[in-house]
Amino acid sequence: MKLSGGVESALHCCVVLTTAPEPVPATRLAELHGVSATYLAKQLQTLSRAALVQSVQGKSGGYTLTRSAEQITVLDVVEAVEGPGSTFVCTEIRQRGPLAAPPDACTAPCAIARTMHAADRAWRAALRGVTIADLGRMVGQDYDTDVLTQVRKWLQS
Repeated sequence: MKLSGGVESALHCCVVLTTAPEPVPATRLAELHGVSATYLAKQLQTLSRAALVQSVQGKSGGYTLTRSAEQITVLDVVEAVEGPGSTFVCTEIRQRGPLAAPPDACTAPCAIARTMHAADRAWRAALRGVTIADLGRMVGQDYDTDVLTQVRKWLQS
């Protein structure tokens, strides 16, 4: 399975927004992450449509999380960017070709579809079990310094 780069950007933005005491402009988030402001604005709009972030207008405008980081899961962000559909789509290939099974013999999902759907459920359960707050704590542990405090100070400068 391959997710778009938008998922990575969206997750990073959500973690950064946990450190910000005030709304953060999209251009500032783009600068922090070294990505195009236009590209990042699209990801933030996607998160906004999913009600995970909100846009605050005005001189001190920007983006904030709509609820606490403990209430937003990684799956929420992934589904906002990639959509809620399954990662596997069964096309009933067993009903095609020279040895095609008749439709009435294919009333239940085959072993391949069952396996892939079970894997998708497990993957979603794993992502549902990690919140943006959890990611923030993990990111903080990845560095020798308090990187999230540095990010907050940089955003305020």
